[in-house]
Amino acid sequence: MTVRTTSMRPLARIWVPGRTVDIVATWGPLRRGAGDPTWRSEERALWRGVRTPRGPVTLRLAVRASEGRIACHAWGSPEAADWLLDRVPQMLGQDDNISGFVPHHAPVAAALAHRGVGWRVPRTGLVLESLVPAIIEQKVTGQEAFAGYRRLVRRFGEIAPGPGGEFGLYVAPDAERLRQVPSWEWLRMGVSPQRADTLMRVTRVAERLAQVTDLPLPQAHRRLRAVPGVGVWTASETAHRALGDADAVSFGDYHVAKNIGWALTGQEVDDDGLAELLEPYRGHRYRVQRLLQLAGAMRPRRGPRMAPRTHLPTHF
Repeated sequence: MTVRTTSMRPLARIWVPGRTVDIVATWGPLRRGAGDPTWRSEERALWRGVRTPRGPVTLRLAVRASEGRIACHAWGSPEAADWLLDRVPQMLGQDDNISGFVPHHAPVAAALAHRGVGWRVPRTGLVLESLVPAIIEQKVTGQEAFAGYRRLVRRFGEIAPGPGGEFGLYVAPDAERLRQVPSWEWLRMGVSPQRADTLMRVTRVAERLAQVTDLPLPQAHRRLRAVPGVGVWTASETAHRALGDADAVSFGDYHVAKNIGWALTGQEVDDDGLAELLEPYRGHRYRVQRLLQLAGAMRPRRGPRMAPRTHLPTHF
């Protein structure tokens, strides 16, 4: 773990987006549970520890709603901080194109009107940042997934630069550091051997995967899914965060099809039913998914939640 001093001066930018921007709603999917060590929120401000291609950065965004501005401060090397500040507008959905999106169902229209005003599909451009936790989340409960990622970041990441370190903000490990994690450490973090193997395959081709940001979306999905262990769900979870893919609906998710089916028709559906239901929204199918999530349109839960598994030897 590397500890960085807090004496460095930040780089600062002011972004005037020309529209309402809800940074928490837009970046909400980037947060991996309430205990995510790369995330800290305050009233009207959001802090993140971000691993850029040029090094770790502490980023603070403060919304000045009355002025229609977002103040952006970044601590880290000048090259890394500048790289990140240049991309903040894109990361907050500046290039998200909502044209052609027609809310065919009343719940979608209501969600758009009431919850989607300041939300856009983000495009972080940081593939590994989204792909690694998505792999950790494969076929486990949210509690298990978030705990595994939290342990990974705290044990093998680094304390964020500048003031981020003062309140325990971390930056996730890079591909080289991940390659050094031994198999027994993955088990201690609650990550099964199958998922750990997928993570190792991803780290070996991390540079090639980072290049998918420059590819057309269909080709980007194919390259992600060419890694054994990265399927439709994992590629989609990565694409609607890192690539700004408004169509990357989470097929294969335990809850998504059931929740969307219930919200739009009053009945749960499977993935085939979801594909049929969302066909009129093609090009914007993830947009529907996220708008309904923001509106809290989830089916009623019955019975106890699935308990986390206890057979993996986690110790911290």
